[in-house]
Formats: sequence, C-alpha cells, structure tokens
Amino acid sequence: MPDQFDRAILRVIQRDNKTPQRAIAEAVNLSAAAVQRRVAAMEAAGIIAANVAVVDTAAVGLAITSIVEVHLTDERAATVDAAKALFRADADVQQCYYVTGGISFVLVIVSRDMVAYEATTRRLFAHNPSVATFRSLIALDRVKFGSEVPIP
Repeated sequence: MPDQFDRAILRVIQRDNKTPQRAIAEAVNLSAAAVQRRVAAMEAAGIIAANVAVVDTAAVGLAITSIVEVHLTDERAATVDAAKALFRADADVQQCYYVTGGISFVLVIVSRDMVAYEATTRRLFAHNPSVATFRSLIALDRVKFGSEVPIP
C-alpha cells in the first residue's frame, strides 16, 4: 500500500512521467535517490503498471472513436474469458471493461474512418457467435482524456 510519499510521487508522475527525479524530489520533500528507489519499488509491485505516452488520435489519422456496448449470449466463464482474450488482443480496442448492469462489456475503439470501423465491428461482433448484440456510440468530441487516477 503506497504511503504519503508514494502517493505524492504518483500525483506528479501521472501528470508527466518525464518529470526529472530531482524535480519530483523537491516537490515531495525527499532526495532524488529516495524517489528513484520508491518509483522502482512501485513498478516492481505493479502499482505503476506502465510508462506510456498519450497519443492524440486525430494527429495520427484515427478520426473515429467509438464507445461500444457489447452484450454476450451468456455469461459463462468460457464465453466471458474468450471475449476478454479477443478484445485484449485487438489493436483497435483501446480500452475494455467487463461490466454489470445488463451489458457484458464496454469498449473504446479507434479507427481511421467508418469503413475501417465497420470492418472492426464485423470482425469482433457481427461474425462472433458469442455476441448477442452491440451498440456503438460515436464520439463527436474528446472533451477529456488521459489516465490520471485521483490519488487521495
């Protein structure tokens, strides 16, 4: 469980994981060496799951962002596990959540255009006998994005 120093470090590096360790150290009142040890320990513990860049989808030609609700034919473990594996492996699926409330999964999918999006829906849903129904919500504007978790 992260202590107050770890949480302070996490708040800084979530905003910009390229912040120099000496700047983090100043912000959280630790030495740079202590920050380095704590970051390494949080990476080893899986608290820091990845160091990634957030890419502007439009800037790389991915014009369509769709939020998709997927309802499986049943919720048996084998059906759910197969769907998780399929969605996890697909490069167009940016996020995938197994959820409650009458829907099986909620996915965020990015595509270069509607032709590519239709191909993705056919591949993942229409030709998949485990998918009963799916509903696409096409994003008009990306109002907020990122992965910053609110650390108390």
